[in-house]
Amino acid sequence: MQRKRRRTKSEVSCCIKYLMFGFNVLFWFLGAALLGIGLWAWTEKDMFRNISKLTNIALDPALVFIISGGVMFIIGFAGCIGSLRENTCLLLFFMIAVGLIFFIELLLGILGFVYKDWVKDQIEGQVQNMIVNYREDDDLQNLVDWVQRDWLHCCGVYSYTDWQRNMYFNCSSPGVEACGVPFSCCQPSDELIKNRHCGYDMMKPSHDYDRSTKVYTLGCIPSGEKWLESNLIPVAGVAVGIALLQNFYLHKIQGITRIALIFGLVIYLKNYISSHKYSLLQILGICFAQNLRSDIQAQLAKWHY
Repeated sequence: MQRKRRRTKSEVSCCIKYLMFGFNVLFWFLGAALLGIGLWAWTEKDMFRNISKLTNIALDPALVFIISGGVMFIIGFAGCIGSLRENTCLLLFFMIAVGLIFFIELLLGILGFVYKDWVKDQIEGQVQNMIVNYREDDDLQNLVDWVQRDWLHCCGVYSYTDWQRNMYFNCSSPGVEACGVPFSCCQPSDELIKNRHCGYDMMKPSHDYDRSTKVYTLGCIPSGEKWLESNLIPVAGVAVGIALLQNFYLHKIQGITRIALIFGLVIYLKNYISSHKYSLLQILGICFAQNLRSDIQAQLAKWHY
């Protein structure tokens, strides 16, 4: 009678494997959605047949969607297939790609802090171009409105008077929006029906007495500086600390212990980095990929490959 062979325990953790697979499927689909939206937006604007309309690449949100969606699609595909098929080459590509993006972001952050005056001048020029071209591109208009209304709660570059640069809001314009500001400059109100004309005539002297109560008067550059001052230091400190911990110490910790330690750090610091989860997801992705790759190599070694 033939003896029943005992199945040897696999070195590959199913938990890590399918967590990697699940998260990367989501990023894969998200990348495909962003890429599709960007291509659809370019098609709607007829950019493929008239590429000369792209006067300033940095101002085109559709192009940002295409590039970021394409990168996410490729990286998500590598992580998804690499984890499902236990392919160490695809997992290595995933780790290198995510690590490279993380360190580029870190480098840009450091360079931006060192050369902050030059960065400030570049951002100022870009925001001025956005104001000038506000009515020329629907995507650009939506981006400016989101920054002013939902993110920084600001109006113009340094003040609301910067909207004089736009031909439609300039006080010499013959249109109804002359001497006004966009609806996104208006402060939130308790009215059930939103008054989209609340910015009309706000640059006229007749509104000096109530302007500050109806529209944002501070520009987006000072508002952005305040936002950075309140967020940059804790976020940069946490990112650098976790990155150093990952590189110099976590390679000694194996398996679930490593993941538990990282999640503990995330939970402990969540009050400081609740709006900056992307960098942590990158670090966790690298940890998951490295852990799974080590498990696969251990399994191959057990099989004498």
